[in-house]
Amino acid sequence: MAVVPRWQQRPCRTRDRLCFLAGDFVQLPVPIIQQLYHWDCGLACSRMVLRYLGHLDDSEFEGALQELRLTRSIWTIDLAYLMRHFGVRHRFCTQTLGVDKGYKNQSFYRKHFDTEETRVNELFAQAQACKVLVEKCSVSIQDIQAHLAQGHVAIVLVNSGVLHCELCSSPAKYCCFAPRGHRCFCRTPDYQGHFIVLRGYSRATGSIFYNNPAFADRMCSTSVSNFEEARTSYGTDEDILFVYLDS
Repeated sequence: MAVVPRWQQRPCRTRDRLCFLAGDFVQLPVPIIQQLYHWDCGLACSRMVLRYLGHLDDSEFEGALQELRLTRSIWTIDLAYLMRHFGVRHRFCTQTLGVDKGYKNQSFYRKHFDTEETRVNELFAQAQACKVLVEKCSVSIQDIQAHLAQGHVAIVLVNSGVLHCELCSSPAKYCCFAPRGHRCFCRTPDYQGHFIVLRGYSRATGSIFYNNPAFADRMCSTSVSNFEEARTSYGTDEDILFVYLDS
């Protein structure tokens, strides 16, 4: 992995941590927290982000889940409301302001679609009044890199069947997208939604660095082209939740 000379680095204070940022190389000290079940990757990502920002208190987090009624079906809009609950500045970018009815027949969404459609659409409808910032827009990789270069982080919805970690896949001993004890679904051809936390990039190697909540002990890395394919796959709505340090 490329190392940036200290004279090219820019210090960045993140609460009690000191990281270094450079225009061509960013690696933020985002803690890794493993998901507990096959369905709570978004909640694990939220815990990582809140801990990075210095906002995480386990009892408060559990209380927030109860207050927001977050159960086994977690959508990106839920994570945006969770950030708002903790007073964290955020910006949720998506291609669909609500539920895409075309997902009803997809195996990933089918089980909860009928019961979740109304709930999720109501969250979108109430977002402005609840001070949850949602925008219908496309985001470029340059936008994402500029965000990370300021020490900020992002939670991204990807198709786990497309995303391939270059650090985990050789040798192919682990499934990057299923916690221990759960079926490995990374090779299925169908869409499988999965949340990850972006924590940096290297322009020299064309890499994106991220935390995969399926793991508790490693940072993952993939090519920009693979990341773009995974985050723009049909089923993701290109959902990305930008989170800011200056909350």
